[in-house]
Amino acid sequence: MSSLEPRIYLASKSPRRRELLAQIGVHFDLMLFRAGTREDPQTSEDARAGETPDDYVQRVAIAKATHGAQLIGVRRLAPRPVLAADTTLDVEGEIIGKPQDEQDAMAILGRLSGRSHRVLTSVAIAHGARIEQHTSISEVRFRPLDPEEIRRYVLSGEPMDKAGAYGIQGRAAIFIEEIRGSHSGIVGLPLCETALLLRRFGYPA
Repeated sequence: MSSLEPRIYLASKSPRRRELLAQIGVHFDLMLFRAGTREDPQTSEDARAGETPDDYVQRVAIAKATHGAQLIGVRRLAPRPVLAADTTLDVEGEIIGKPQDEQDAMAILGRLSGRSHRVLTSVAIAHGARIEQHTSISEVRFRPLDPEEIRRYVLSGEPMDKAGAYGIQGRAAIFIEEIRGSHSGIVGLPLCETALLLRRFGYPA
């Protein structure tokens, strides 16, 4: 019996997803798709016309996992499951992703102020021709925010690489009155669902 720990590939640049996988003891190697400013059209995160937040987040996660599985052969890597995920916000049926700039971040946070929104994180695992996916849906309620605290938060730089322009695990925790669902899913990787998916592929998570 091999003494080597089982490993997977993580198709994500998110440091939060790396931290969450490490939290539950999953061993992984990063699989990156992009070099410099080049983007792979197979994994485009641009929303399609008429696409719902639920359909969008599932499509992007599956596309990333599928593309990662294809790259294993191209790059002559050891065959392992590829895990990918995508997170988006649903505000009245509108897809809210990462802010484009500071003004956009302030506008997003202004929309979230004093109301509830859905956070959707889809996890997909591909291995060979097999792919499985699960979407975690949580509800987050913000207390009313004043413009000055929104401005200070945006100037901290924390919102700029996060869906919905906030990080529940960071300074934005003081904005949140209530959550229903998966805290880790809101951060970017629902650990319960992820572990169950990994077990279906024989990974002892």
